[in-house]
Amino acid sequence: MLKGLNPILSPELLSTLRAMGHGDEIAVVDGNYPALEHGRRLVRLDGHPIVPVIDAILSVLPIDDFVSAAIFRATVKHDRDLLDPVHEELIACCKRHEPDRAVVPLVGAEFYERVRAAHTVVQTSEPRLYGNLILRKGVIYP
Repeated sequence: MLKGLNPILSPELLSTLRAMGHGDEIAVVDGNYPALEHGRRLVRLDGHPIVPVIDAILSVLPIDDFVSAAIFRATVKHDRDLLDPVHEELIACCKRHEPDRAVVPLVGAEFYERVRAAHTVVQTSEPRLYGNLILRKGVIYP
């Protein structure tokens, strides 16, 4: 345990977040996601739902402000506009940390392709379907 750090941030996850460079992406996915098959690197956070995990990550991870979109969510099937409760909660969490950044929906294959290209996949125990988010790392300005 460390002062000022959310205890959800495991040593492996903290090391991963620190090792990521500007523009690298981290996918945080639900318990049903095929993370082992899609991830180049996999960090498991068993026992944790996705919203507290995103909250913990965003407490230390800067979001990229060099691009127009840096936060992406999965969609319910092929409907970009449909928001399940898990999406509403994820959007609210992101807004608390990054009030000027939109959460962009990515439909099926678009989302999967981006996860496969991500630096790391973090698998949570989130039971709700489509509870998946991708964050693009930014910089800490001097």
